[in-house]
Amino acid sequence: MRDPFPFAPPAWLTRAVQPFAEYFSLHTLPLHIHEVLFAFSLYYITNKVISPAFSNFFWPRRYNAFNARTKLNWDVHIVSFVQSTLICVLALWVIWSDEERSEMNYMGKVHGYTGASGLIQAFAGGYFVWDLMITLQNMHIFGPGMLAHAVSALFVFSLGFRPFVNYYAPTFILYELSSPFLNIHWICDKLNMTGSKIQLYNGIILLFTFFGCRLCWGTYQSVRVFYDVYRAIFTPHLALNDPEFSNLSNGTVVDVPQSEIMQFAGDRHVPIWLAGCYLASNLTLNGLNWFWFGKMIETLRKRFDPPLGTRGPEEKGAVEDQVLVEGTHVETPPPSLPTTPKPVDEAEDYIGAVKLEKSGKHLEVEQLEIRKRVGGKGNGTISTARAA
Repeated sequence: MRDPFPFAPPAWLTRAVQPFAEYFSLHTLPLHIHEVLFAFSLYYITNKVISPAFSNFFWPRRYNAFNARTKLNWDVHIVSFVQSTLICVLALWVIWSDEERSEMNYMGKVHGYTGASGLIQAFAGGYFVWDLMITLQNMHIFGPGMLAHAVSALFVFSLGFRPFVNYYAPTFILYELSSPFLNIHWICDKLNMTGSKIQLYNGIILLFTFFGCRLCWGTYQSVRVFYDVYRAIFTPHLALNDPEFSNLSNGTVVDVPQSEIMQFAGDRHVPIWLAGCYLASNLTLNGLNWFWFGKMIETLRKRFDPPLGTRGPEEKGAVEDQVLVEGTHVETPPPSLPTTPKPVDEAEDYIGAVKLEKSGKHLEVEQLEIRKRVGGKGNGTISTARAA
């Protein structure tokens, strides 16, 4: 199946990337470099422009009340939601529509290439380049686990441009089927919907999709790709069903045209280092998936009451105390209190307090200010400011 992207790569861009592609043996990268840059630009603009504009339109008070760390995490989750939805739709379409891909044998799965699978490689590669960039810029937030994921994923999907296991690009990108629900779960927390029915139902779907796509489907496909790579390494290259086989053992010459699927296969040799690096990266991703699944169950249970959850009364109260009123945390000091000292004869002592009253779903904040004059008659006055 040919590349369905509506635009061909510009000639100048192909020439510019050609030396890089030849040096790293990424033979099909020049055919898809414009798609990599398009995907990277799409996710970069989503992070910097679309997510802030969208969030300010629908949740202006919440979004603007976030600190810098939370706002960065919010925008990253919006990008992840857009990317995972888009790439999964494309991958499922390619799996169902690419007839050439469905007819590949193990040699085709390891060395073969179709333009449609190349498109999936390009969009995934563009995202993982952006993901690696944002992770390196904010290592103190995302940590070494996310860095390992970004590096491994970018390496695995870049190999498809050799091409190497290009067949499996749409297969492994279906890991992302669980990501929209993971992002919805995180957003529910930030919108004070922790423990809501929406988060509960979404959490159930999240666990099923994560377990089904990443653990069951992912582990099964990893076994398949390892077996295909093993056969490609240790099976003799010349066989009667080889599209490029032309010289028979009896000296007879048969003219067999080269298959388009195998046009970039070269000598069809799989270096041991390549197989080892791919194996290590794939195992890293699978190991992270199993680790995150355990943490995910633990985190979900903390948000709900027993018997399904593990949240205790003290944890429930701690969540409810973190309330935003008109976009301002209730622990913020009263803005009316003076911040600069006055002369002794005019000095005033202030005592500020915040009182919370909750009735049903109505939260009432009462700010009490007690003022005492120094050097005067000693009379005190009390003023009250009420906000609801």
